[in-house]
Amino acid sequence: MTTADDRQPILEVSLDVSAVPERPAGAGRYIVELARALSGRADCGLSLLARRDDASRWKELAPKGRVRAVAPSRRVSRLVYEQVRLGAVVAGLTSPPVRVHHGPHYTMPRRLKLPCVVTVHDMTFFDHPEWHEPSKVFWFRSATRHSAAHAAVIVCVSETTAARFRDVLSPTCPVVVVPNGVDLDRFTSEEAAPGTDTEMLGRLGLRRPYLLHLGTMEPRKGVVDLVAAFQLLAKGHPDLDLVLAGGEGWKSQPILDAIGRARVGDRIHRLGYVADQDVPGLLRQARAVVYPSLEEGFGLPALEALSCGAPLVTSAGTAMAELAGDSAVLVPPGEPSALATAIETVVTTEDAASAERREAGIKIAARYSWETCAKGHMAAYHLAAGC
Repeated sequence: MTTADDRQPILEVSLDVSAVPERPAGAGRYIVELARALSGRADCGLSLLARRDDASRWKELAPKGRVRAVAPSRRVSRLVYEQVRLGAVVAGLTSPPVRVHHGPHYTMPRRLKLPCVVTVHDMTFFDHPEWHEPSKVFWFRSATRHSAAHAAVIVCVSETTAARFRDVLSPTCPVVVVPNGVDLDRFTSEEAAPGTDTEMLGRLGLRRPYLLHLGTMEPRKGVVDLVAAFQLLAKGHPDLDLVLAGGEGWKSQPILDAIGRARVGDRIHRLGYVADQDVPGLLRQARAVVYPSLEEGFGLPALEALSCGAPLVTSAGTAMAELAGDSAVLVPPGEPSALATAIETVVTTEDAASAERREAGIKIAARYSWETCAKGHMAAYHLAAGC
């Protein structure tokens, strides 16, 4: 390890950021925020391995890091490159030499002799292959099995994911839990300046009150159940709208069909991908944030909702329940009528219990900064390096 001016040891780490799309969500957001937080640490020498057409983003995001724009842009070519060539690239980073490589999305180079840390976000490729493209199921099952057998350390984003990972793959390496974080400066219960949220809602063509779902439109998110629940509520709440924020994912057509068939379709607003600067205001101003996902590795939108002081309705028995505890109203996943009842309770009740949930959620979120996440990863890197 090299040493900083204040004699603090510096651990040199390479981080594969080549899978992050232009508009990151979920695991992509995790990688972006982790890279940003690691680059600000005095004890981490960070090398970012990016796509050939994506160097400028990472140089701006992590100005203190080394950016190597080496990976192909196309997904299939990039995955092959990781397995065949990336190990040699990492081994060639010698001034100073990299001590640990981090694959933040299930995979690791198969021709790298350095210790690797691999992040596993969830186990749905094994438990629910129907939620993913068949080609991804084949690839990520194989890659996750290889990581379980050859990584120096596995990072899981929640205890829920870690328990399932151990059950399915019985890894021999250490498995550590490092939760995702939240930007506590942006995701707050207070506007940055008075009127900014109102301006944002006007720009997006929205009005209060509304229910908000934030996340990619894909099967496991429970959006079809949410649309059904909203129809059950809509007649009794004629002023309430439903806002769906997030891009379309794989198998989004059944969701679009459900929206198209809804009797109250004119009160369902699809925003698509929402710019980062608008997300905190959308959460703050929601009458309730509803995140009825059937399963998640972590559930970042739930944490962001809590940080903004928004009432949260989410799924029992999931990583979101692990995170939120009593600060959220929990509903059995896949039950639209129970979901409607829970939403009804939240939107019609303003009492001491709801205020306590709100305050509890803000306190919970305060424990999950990206700086804390980066600190947990540094511990995993040191464990992998044996130092």
